[in-house]
Amino acid sequence: MSRLVVEQSVHEKEDVFARTQHIIRTALHKMGYDEAFYELLKEPLRLLTVRIPVKMDNGSVQVFTGYRAQHNDAAGPTKGGVRFHPDVTEEEVKALSMWMSMKCGITDLPYGGGKGGIKCDPRSMSAGELERLSRGYVRAISQLVGPTKDIPAPDVYTNSQVMAWMMDEYSRIREFDSPGFITGKPLVLGGSQGRESSTALGVTIVMNEAAKVVGIPIEGSRIIIQGFGNAGSFLAKFLYDAGAKVVGISDACGALYDENGLDIDSLLDRRDSFGIVTNLFEDRLTNEELLIQPCDMLVPAAIENQITEANAAQIKAKIVIEAANGPTTMKATEMLTERGVLIVPDVLASAGGVVVSYFEWVQNNQGYYWTEEEVKVKLEKILVSAFHNIYQTSLGKNVDMRLAAYIVGLKKSAEAMKWRGWV
Repeated sequence: MSRLVVEQSVHEKEDVFARTQHIIRTALHKMGYDEAFYELLKEPLRLLTVRIPVKMDNGSVQVFTGYRAQHNDAAGPTKGGVRFHPDVTEEEVKALSMWMSMKCGITDLPYGGGKGGIKCDPRSMSAGELERLSRGYVRAISQLVGPTKDIPAPDVYTNSQVMAWMMDEYSRIREFDSPGFITGKPLVLGGSQGRESSTALGVTIVMNEAAKVVGIPIEGSRIIIQGFGNAGSFLAKFLYDAGAKVVGISDACGALYDENGLDIDSLLDRRDSFGIVTNLFEDRLTNEELLIQPCDMLVPAAIENQITEANAAQIKAKIVIEAANGPTTMKATEMLTERGVLIVPDVLASAGGVVVSYFEWVQNNQGYYWTEEEVKVKLEKILVSAFHNIYQTSLGKNVDMRLAAYIVGLKKSAEAMKWRGWV
């Protein structure tokens, strides 16, 4: 069999999709898989683009573009969130579906990766408009999704209410109740205890393991969190309660930094429904300035491409925990790793959400529901094991944690494809 030819360079200007393909190629090469595996894994098996007409409150009809990508279903049905955001693109959704495959492989879930998105600005839409958009999206993709095909979940600017609307629409179409069609639902509709805070709890779990490896106690450590949405705010609260000094946080309007630690409880009380709180303060930094402030641990929990070749040398943290998708470029990863900074990659750090989504799906299928404590114990067991598997792979193969995570994450899909006879 021919061996993969690894590309020699990927320019930092390339998008997250191209960089993801590059890392997949490199990881498959390290594992000894041939070109056919890469050809099947370099893009989603399916990508559906839909147009969704929505009657707006003013009587006009606006047509929105939506996507659903299914990366690989060799190991099981695909799984992944749906985001509502003005910057949603086809390439982004494809990359996100590939990252979901990594997360499912890393945590040994019986899934492949999926992802969806609608190009819209939910902050400017009424509840009625969002409901009509949510239901329209489900009608448009209903033939490709379902409890044994592809299971959506919340993502950026979507929540349990959006999931409830989507589940109800799918149940109407199929003419039976289908709680297992979607996860991240309200508890009364079959949601799981602990799902809302699961991504942040997962970040906390892997952060604890990373801190042990580096020798930094969580209590008293200085932590910066870029992003104060669902994951960032829950994470800030968890760490604040654990005795850490959360010295910096940011949102879309700017950043706050205090070397003595911020009052997280006060900030949580004052933020609006979209997680915005920095607009209440005059003395604030930019998001870019926050990243280079002194700290022990830095958590990018916002958007892609925040730590780049331009600012990597100024990062002062000893540990970078990627709660966001794709926040660190390839060159920045190389620069930080060379300096001895431990990077816990996004596909590991933010895997808590899909793990508890899996728990929700299992509970829906069996009709038996667990306590929040049971969920936390099961989540910790999976993520601690995943962290040390990747860390030991990193040491054993002498590669950075990101490449190690892809090596671990791709193995399940690659082996499933081989057993199925696809390659």
